[in-house]
Amino acid sequence: MKTLKKSGLSKEEMIQAYYEVKRGRRLDERLWQLTRIGKTSFNISGQGAEVAQVAMAMAFEHDKDIFLPYYRDMTACLVWGMTSKDIILGSFGKDADPSSHGRQMPNHYGSKEHNIVSFASTVSTQMPLATGVAYAAQLEGKDYIALTTTGEGSANQGEVQEAMNFAGVKKLPVIFVVENNNYAISVPIEEQYANENMSDRAHGYGFEGITVDGNDFTEVYLTFKKAVKDARSGKGPKLIELKVYRLTSHSADDDQTIYRSKEDIEKMKESDPIDVFEKQLIDEGYLTQADMDKMDEEIRAEIDKATDEAEAMPDSAPESLLDEVYAK
Repeated sequence: MKTLKKSGLSKEEMIQAYYEVKRGRRLDERLWQLTRIGKTSFNISGQGAEVAQVAMAMAFEHDKDIFLPYYRDMTACLVWGMTSKDIILGSFGKDADPSSHGRQMPNHYGSKEHNIVSFASTVSTQMPLATGVAYAAQLEGKDYIALTTTGEGSANQGEVQEAMNFAGVKKLPVIFVVENNNYAISVPIEEQYANENMSDRAHGYGFEGITVDGNDFTEVYLTFKKAVKDARSGKGPKLIELKVYRLTSHSADDDQTIYRSKEDIEKMKESDPIDVFEKQLIDEGYLTQADMDKMDEEIRAEIDKATDEAEAMPDSAPESLLDEVYAK
């Protein structure tokens, strides 16, 4: 595992990275709590991928690059500019929800203000949209690139192959990401695909594919930093596979203990990427345990405040159900 200093990020940037990682975990835990006590209806967790998502997102210019996420990318959306309150508003289905004004399922992130494009529940439909966004940048000669993500199970959809094929032909400024957590709901990777790595598929479309340890902050950041530089300089797309953990069940409606052994789950949680990241930060002198404890208190207070404020906000009026859904 590469040292954090090799990332080239300043101490302030690295501390901010930890803040985003920890905020992502605490907010995810809050969304689970709200679901379990019946205040919200659903949650899909990104626990286990926070370190990878923060390192990935920090390599982009959020004021101009376009992010087309999938449902586990809450932490990356926070780095891109969404707030804890924005996320919770979506889970409550409130009218002020920036993703859909309460008209979409929870975990379907979007924010026009922050260049985050909302997506459909039909998995991986964001991939051809990202290719279109990148094609627009190329045709208009504009300096922005598209980042889009999906899971390894969703990556087997036909539209993913079409998106990558067209992006390869046109050498578009788009970075495709597969967050590989080894399970497509309950289906393990050995029953999902025959290639050794998901990144191997990129070569069939004429561009580079890279597999990265998603638990190694520095490796992920440097990989995306180079991919972004290449995309901006006209070298075309990349496919980056992030090997990450899925510490929770697929969703609030799933129970992974049915198809994963107790030993497997315990071993995975013992290697929690946040624990590894915290040890690195302490060992390399970025933060002390006391610093982390204080930051955790501040994050918990922020999320408590965001929860209270979001819950108190008005629901969408029933008569406005079709507003902003169909073009007039």
